[in-house]
Amino acid sequence: MSVEQAPVQRADFDQVMVPNYAPAAFIPVRGAGSRVWDQSGRELIDFAGGIAVNVLGHAHPALVGALTEQANKLWHVSNVFTNEPALRLAKKLVDATFAERAFFCNSGAEANEAAFKLARRVAHDRFGPEKHEIIATVNSFHGRTLFTVSVGGQPKYSDGFGPKITGISHVPYNDLEALKAQISDKTCAVVIEPIQGESGVVPADLAYLKGARELCDKHNALLIFDEVQTGVGRTGSLFAYQHYGVTPDILSSAKSLGGGFPIGAMLTTEDLAKHLAVGTHGTTYGGNPLACAVASAVLDVVNTPEVLAGVKAKHERFKARLEKIGQQYGLFSQVRGVGLLIGCVLTEAWKGKAKEVFNAAEKEGLMVLQAGPDVVRFAPSLVVEDADIDEGLDRFERAAATLTKA
Repeated sequence: MSVEQAPVQRADFDQVMVPNYAPAAFIPVRGAGSRVWDQSGRELIDFAGGIAVNVLGHAHPALVGALTEQANKLWHVSNVFTNEPALRLAKKLVDATFAERAFFCNSGAEANEAAFKLARRVAHDRFGPEKHEIIATVNSFHGRTLFTVSVGGQPKYSDGFGPKITGISHVPYNDLEALKAQISDKTCAVVIEPIQGESGVVPADLAYLKGARELCDKHNALLIFDEVQTGVGRTGSLFAYQHYGVTPDILSSAKSLGGGFPIGAMLTTEDLAKHLAVGTHGTTYGGNPLACAVASAVLDVVNTPEVLAGVKAKHERFKARLEKIGQQYGLFSQVRGVGLLIGCVLTEAWKGKAKEVFNAAEKEGLMVLQAGPDVVRFAPSLVVEDADIDEGLDRFERAAATLTKA
């Protein structure tokens, strides 16, 4: 028996929610594939993907089926017990990656928190407390907990919350010489996003990642890849480290892993994992049966030659059309990214106006993202249909035409 729901509207947000977000003026209420409908019944094409989360679009039958089946069995037992979906998911991730051990949590920040704690614990156990320094990159983003926001290289997110966690430094991204100058035998870990997502969709150079790997080996430091945004098929490989052919010691994953259901994972080797002995780290919800059942279904669909090859083909379809739009309207100077994580870099005339592009796209019935003020970001479903790509880009072109005419 369904209970009648009280009506809500966008204005309610300002009355009942903490004001740390500024959501769009409409409320999405239903999705199917790469289409979304709002309260008024207006249809939009979704190229935002819930910020690179809805890896199989909305209401994908495989995910609905997995969630429904598990919902009728077991929701939560805590980590006092294990559960079948968690073990199945861990096996799939271990079989598909360099990793031999998995730790499950609920978000990318938690996956990174676990990664950073593991790195410090390993160094502490093997070399003593002096070896605790973490090197991250300028403009990186690793989450919003105090530890992860301190590791992230964007002071606007970490300032104003009291003393920061110490022993963390930041060097320019893609600058191997800067990393070489900073790393020492006190370094316990180097943390890199293979593609910087939040700060503008900036892919790493292969030589940079290879050099970072060599420097870490030389100084007994661990190489951590934050693959929260790049993982689970986003680049056309299951994980971006496979795209580059450079293997980290620890990898964090979330976002796409659950296809919209909250889950995060930290992946590592058996040799490193043993340093998180019983009682050293934990989470109440992490690895719950609902999340793991959904994530397992996500992997079954995404980790196939058809879907991964499709990501590369769809990248080309997006890029060719976006470059054409960018040139025709003088809106952006470069289209960069890998797979279905794409950034359009705004021209000098449009610098700082990514929000205006976002708003213009929404008026045309298209959901896109920003990556900082100067880049328009696309992170659609990996199985977005070609017809939806074409129609969405038609709408984007109409937005570009309107903006540049104004």
